Amino acid sequence: MAHISINLLDHNYLQLCVCVCVCVQIYPAKNNTSCDTECMGDTKKQPMSYCMVNFVVCQLFALVTAFWFRLYLHPSKTSPFIRHVVATLLGFYLALFCFGWYALHFLVQSGLAYGVMIFTSVEHMHKYCFVVTLGYLCFCQVTRAYVFDYGMYSADFTGPMMVITQKITSLAFEIHDGLMKREEHLKPSQKYLAVRKMPSLLEYLSYNCNFMGILAGPTCSYNDYIAFIKGRGYEPKHLESNGKEDRKFKQSDPSPKRDVIQKVCTCALSLMVYLVIYTICPTVRVIDDTFMASNPFYIQVLCFFTRFFHSFTADAINNAAGFGFNGYNADGTPKWDRISNLRILNIEFATSFKMFLDNWNIQTALWLKRVCYERCPYNPTAATFLLSAIWHGVYPGYYLTFITGIVVTMAARAVRHNVRQHFLGSATLKLIYDVITWFSTQMAICYTVVPFVLLAVGPSLKFYSSWYCCIHLICVLLVLVLPVKSRRTKQQEQPSSVQANEQNCLSSPHNNCNQKQKAT
Repeated sequence: MAHISINLLDHNYLQLCVCVCVCVQIYPAKNNTSCDTECMGDTKKQPMSYCMVNFVVCQLFALVTAFWFRLYLHPSKTSPFIRHVVATLLGFYLALFCFGWYALHFLVQSGLAYGVMIFTSVEHMHKYCFVVTLGYLCFCQVTRAYVFDYGMYSADFTGPMMVITQKITSLAFEIHDGLMKREEHLKPSQKYLAVRKMPSLLEYLSYNCNFMGILAGPTCSYNDYIAFIKGRGYEPKHLESNGKEDRKFKQSDPSPKRDVIQKVCTCALSLMVYLVIYTICPTVRVIDDTFMASNPFYIQVLCFFTRFFHSFTADAINNAAGFGFNGYNADGTPKWDRISNLRILNIEFATSFKMFLDNWNIQTALWLKRVCYERCPYNPTAATFLLSAIWHGVYPGYYLTFITGIVVTMAARAVRHNVRQHFLGSATLKLIYDVITWFSTQMAICYTVVPFVLLAVGPSLKFYSSWYCCIHLICVLLVLVLPVKSRRTKQQEQPSSVQANEQNCLSSPHNNCNQKQKAT
């Protein structure tokens, strides 16, 4: 693998980079002696690989550049054209710096999809874009995993392609909704996201490959990104109870400094704790019989500290550039969570598998919901999990995780529909129900994600065998015993309630709309 910076660095500088970047490590290299030595490095001697150093340095550079972009290329000082050009060129530079000439795959994937958008009819364009974009991603994932290096986590060039795939397919569906469907046939969130004209090539490349999200995302809607570039991202205002704008909270350009500092500090703290735990006890020990017998909750402790580092860094970069503003809190302080990818408290105190997934990788969950779950006519839950597995990659562990996730989700839904109402009579009973479901959810999550970490079938089955596949059996039993009405049946029984909830949703799909849908 070609790397622009590695060839210019001597050994001493690399050691210095490792020492400086160890506090913000994105993902430590696995103890795999077969990995490429140039990319992976000697995992027995150093905690980070050379290309991982490149990745971390690029993220730090993007964070600093984001502040410069917001202050010196502010929409009031320069045109959207300049902002598009600078964001795109910086994105390509970071991609080349981090991934070498493998970054050309980003252009190829984007170019193929844009050609489909231009040369096919709008009626079927979204379907063709979906197939072409996801197909090219799968091709790159297969070649990377089985031709170049199986199990290589470090600086995987298909990681950014996964985010680009989300953006391209989302944009294709949004264009289709905006140009082909009538207003009355669109859901409130779809009306907000609908794109009314085909983007130019520069706008398209800037959206896919800007420096803020080229390496780690998160994905965002095209309309939100264009509003940010044009300086209209601060339009959401604090609303009074009657829906009118409360002008005492109005602020034209709120500062993201406090939120950026908070997110960076949270990321650094989580990573330092994670590095200590991982160094003492790598994740491969979950299949060691002796260790698991004496430490059955190890995976829970390790997962707690691995959830935050990636998303907070990417979120901080976008916020530093002025992207992600989402109105004001009740006290007038600005909210910078419009494109946030996780909510810590909702994750750690989740009382259902769905609640965990909705708050863990938020933008990916929204993408899966918008392009698959809301549009799939048959068994949308299974289809959504399958799409998520294909999107993540070709390792068998991914499919074991998502197959398990389907069963766990169906079981959790069955329990909620049949049991929860019996615990709503008093606050004490509700608390008991929440504690039980919280503990069950945390155990189910840890049980489910182990194959996602181990990747291979053999070690994953060995881990499940050590638990006698008990959670699988319990979930299947619950699904068979407890009846659950389908979504279509419930909509037919309560059409007026569903319509009322949709009409009361605000235009933004990130806040009130999702909360009301969950409540129903």
